[in-house]
Amino acid sequence: MLKTLSAAVLGLMCCSAYAQSVDAPLLKAGDSWVYAETMETGPQGFSSKNTLIKVERVDSHNVLISAKQDGSNQPPVESLVGLDWSRSRDINGKQQVINHPLDFPLSQGKKWSVEYTELNPNRARTSETFHNDFVVTGWEEVQVPAGKFTALKIESEGQWSAVLAPVAVAGAQAVATPGMVTTVANAQHAAARPISGRLYKAFWYVPAQKRFVKSIEEYYDTKGVRSQRFTNELSSSKVAG
Repeated sequence: MLKTLSAAVLGLMCCSAYAQSVDAPLLKAGDSWVYAETMETGPQGFSSKNTLIKVERVDSHNVLISAKQDGSNQPPVESLVGLDWSRSRDINGKQQVINHPLDFPLSQGKKWSVEYTELNPNRARTSETFHNDFVVTGWEEVQVPAGKFTALKIESEGQWSAVLAPVAVAGAQAVATPGMVTTVANAQHAAARPISGRLYKAFWYVPAQKRFVKSIEEYYDTKGVRSQRFTNELSSSKVAG
């Protein structure tokens, strides 16, 4: 009876601890993580690599991180991210957040959204919009190459939409008449039209690791078929307490 009661109390304590909000990590220069990264494109495309991510500098608003293939002698790529691991880039001439998977403090049930529209992202599209709705779903066990962790899971469902640029398709047709062949040129115009697809993301955040230990990002085309999937799983880490 005593053992059963103790186990029940311990279970309540654990659940209570997991339910508390999680603050932003205290990142320090030298913190590093190695991830096993895989990229799937269509039904057959597949590639994988191990990437080392390291904190180079922390200031009041940003973190300078470096990334390179683990074991490579090539210089790393350095970039700035937010203290909450958010990412920004130029959108229509202004820096804007494009990825914000962790909105601290984290607590079960918390929700937030990220949306941006980029004009003329490439020759084929006159505009492109991404919208993601995030929610903290709760604590769960996750197994990755670095081990088994109790992580706070964040999921996101969203959509992308775009407007295809109008195009002119030129052509020529040979018309044969008695004694001669005439080439008739013609042109057809394809009007601008909207298209859309779906997005799905999931992140497993472990406070002691200061970062997610696993992430999945999936992109679906206009027919609902998955076109790409990116998966990151923690292989090892060195983080200061």
